[in-house]
Amino acid sequence: MADTAEGRIPLRDLILVPALITLGITLLRLTGELMRWSETLFSRRAGGAFAIVGIVWLVPIFGVYFALKLAARGERPRLGRAIALGVLGLIIALPFTTALGRSLHLGQQGWILLFAVGSLIGLGVAYQGWPALGGTLVAYGLAARIPVAVIMLLAILGNWGTHYELGPPDFPAMAPLPKWVWIGLVPQMTLWMGFTVIVGGLVGSLAVAVMRRGSRNPTVA
Repeated sequence: MADTAEGRIPLRDLILVPALITLGITLLRLTGELMRWSETLFSRRAGGAFAIVGIVWLVPIFGVYFALKLAARGERPRLGRAIALGVLGLIIALPFTTALGRSLHLGQQGWILLFAVGSLIGLGVAYQGWPALGGTLVAYGLAARIPVAVIMLLAILGNWGTHYELGPPDFPAMAPLPKWVWIGLVPQMTLWMGFTVIVGGLVGSLAVAVMRRGSRNPTVA
């Protein structure tokens, strides 16, 4: 639960509808790939190739949604701190981790592990900026990413021909279960969780900051 000045907000009430929408889009994406629909909408290339139909685009949307809901219920975070820690978390998770990996000359599995650690550290940093929003995004992230991890396992075992069973370029051949751990379970529970909390929290904090600024400086008709 998330504490506010007006009481406790059940996480279930905050994330239920967003989680169901996210699950629906995940299943739509899977159906589109299995049915070989538009590659632009439902890309089957490794990583998803930023296809239009995908749950990655929901993170900033629901980040704003959660932040505004919490603010409306009495949350008064220090938005400057929340934004600064969100930016720092993003720097740790992406450019810093990328630079470190290049200096270490890692293989594919080394990169996955490094980004897993960097993403979790970045998540932890961003979380501290606005813990109520961070906790909500963690819960939403788990609701969004656990189904994807399950679908990836089934896709790898069944060789469905979707992006869910494809690893990075030149990823070494291995048995289905270890492959799922490396390209499915670990990234979904670390990289994508970090993305959800960092990006969702940063965009949500910025939205509340803009809303507050607007309320203090109403437009004169």
